[in-house]
Amino acid sequence: MSKILKTNKSKELFDRAQNSILGGVASSLHKSPYDEYPIYIERGKGSKIYDVDGNEYIDYTMGFAPMILGYCPPAIGDAVKKQIDKGSQFAFPTESLIGISEKITKIIPCADMVTFPTTGTEANMWAFRAVRAFTGKDKIIKFEGHYHGRSDEQMISFAQESLKMMGPRNKPWKTLGSAGQLEKALENIIVLPWNDLEILKTTIKRQKHEIAAVITEPIMLNCEPVFPKPGYLEGLRKITEENEILLIFDEIITGFRLSLGGAQEYYHVTPDICSFGKAVAGGFQFAAVAGKREIMESGAHFGGTFNGNPIALAACRATIGELEKPGVYEYMAKLTQKLIDGINEMTKNQNITLYCDGIESIWQIAFGIKEKITDYRDNFKVNKMDYQRFRKGCLERGVMLHPSRGRLYASAAHTDDDVDKTLLIVEEVFGKMFMH
Repeated sequence: MSKILKTNKSKELFDRAQNSILGGVASSLHKSPYDEYPIYIERGKGSKIYDVDGNEYIDYTMGFAPMILGYCPPAIGDAVKKQIDKGSQFAFPTESLIGISEKITKIIPCADMVTFPTTGTEANMWAFRAVRAFTGKDKIIKFEGHYHGRSDEQMISFAQESLKMMGPRNKPWKTLGSAGQLEKALENIIVLPWNDLEILKTTIKRQKHEIAAVITEPIMLNCEPVFPKPGYLEGLRKITEENEILLIFDEIITGFRLSLGGAQEYYHVTPDICSFGKAVAGGFQFAAVAGKREIMESGAHFGGTFNGNPIALAACRATIGELEKPGVYEYMAKLTQKLIDGINEMTKNQNITLYCDGIESIWQIAFGIKEKITDYRDNFKVNKMDYQRFRKGCLERGVMLHPSRGRLYASAAHTDDDVDKTLLIVEEVFGKMFMH
């Protein structure tokens, strides 16, 4: 029987935080709406994080994906400390900027050139501007449930709370995602269901004269992960090419996660332009937009005080160096599969309705279903309350999972021992949840 952890200090800190911090947290995702208060973290090391009450957790949030090497990896720490001694920010370029750019254009299949904004939101905003500048057209197709950032044009139809809010599948309603968001932002965005080439073909046939680009996550990761149907990404590429429409891959999560070259390398489908972020600098704030030379040089303005920040560049260089070492991706995939196989064996033996699957170091757990979901609408079949019961049971026993959805990550720092302990805790939580 696992010890149930106490988190009294986290509660005290949240009570205090609400007086001066909007929502009491820096990001709405830092606290589950199902929880009275979030867990306050003091430090992290390897695969573990430690809260202010002194509790240790095996972590599968990995900072919402950036911590692909785990917490405080020596290679990144050493590189960053060395750069800090030289200077943390300049109003001028550095030689390291050229070195990283040359490296990334070799790694990423679609990359002739690269530019370095600071966040994923900024990366996709620039990609939108670049494809419009290049094509002279305004409209962009995006898919239901795909998240591309927090600008007005990006926060559209990404987190509807019910099927009733989504409209007919062949012509979905466009929904805003925040108070204060401009309704005009809807004008040049076309929303379609994902994993459906026929609806895409019909829309493009009707409106191709005004469509600049299609943007997609290669794997939908704004809910329990939704994988592309066989041939879907290839079909996207074929349809867009045939109709002189650009294809954008949002690889903010999949970049460096599926392979160094991202999902485009993994699936052998090359977009015209892509965005990378999160894992690209192993936990430092850094993003990249890479693409064909003629699109990158389309005249879209680029700039930002912290673009190409030398500390982030040092972290990126160190991250690539570690991920290039033989066997790293195979190791993460092996551990992830061990988790998946262990959980699936338990659900089979205990007759629990649950779907657990993954790809490389990304894995998912979804209650209430037995097979893959194929688009965002299927996400409403998932039993979210059972996930919350499961997450809280794991949290109380020292395993940290995503606060609102079953999208999880392994890292190069996780170990077989971590997985064995996790599976023992999962078995104990299942026993509590499904005792007959």
